[in-house]
Amino acid sequence: MENHISTFWKGGNSFESENTSGHHLIIDADQPESGATYYRPKSLMLSALAGCSGLDVAFLIKKMKLEVDEFSIEIKAHLTDEHPKFYDKVHVIYHFHGENLNEAKLNRCVELSVDRYCGVAEMFRRFSELTNEIVFHKS
Repeated sequence: MENHISTFWKGGNSFESENTSGHHLIIDADQPESGATYYRPKSLMLSALAGCSGLDVAFLIKKMKLEVDEFSIEIKAHLTDEHPKFYDKVHVIYHFHGENLNEAKLNRCVELSVDRYCGVAEMFRRFSELTNEIVFHKS
């Protein structure tokens, strides 16, 4: 399966990227204090990792008919000092909220995503130390 992305320079440090579904996003290198709403390229990679694994876990939660009130993913990543800078350590934290959380099955959902289904996680493993943690917040 081939994906196709078209990215257009909009001037300055700004690019607009369009995917095959026609969705657009802005990529920029300006500093966040400029007030612009955009993604920086490396942050976009972390969002892709969270989104990829999150979709897997959400699908498995539904398939296993688990009770989860809220689910979120937090990522903490270390960027190298030398150019080209890249994430050499990435820690993914899965947060599950609910009254009747089945911890064993939720652990299995995350394990299946990280070790088997999430292609973005596999890509990250090629260049970084990828770790994860699961936090249960019982209501």
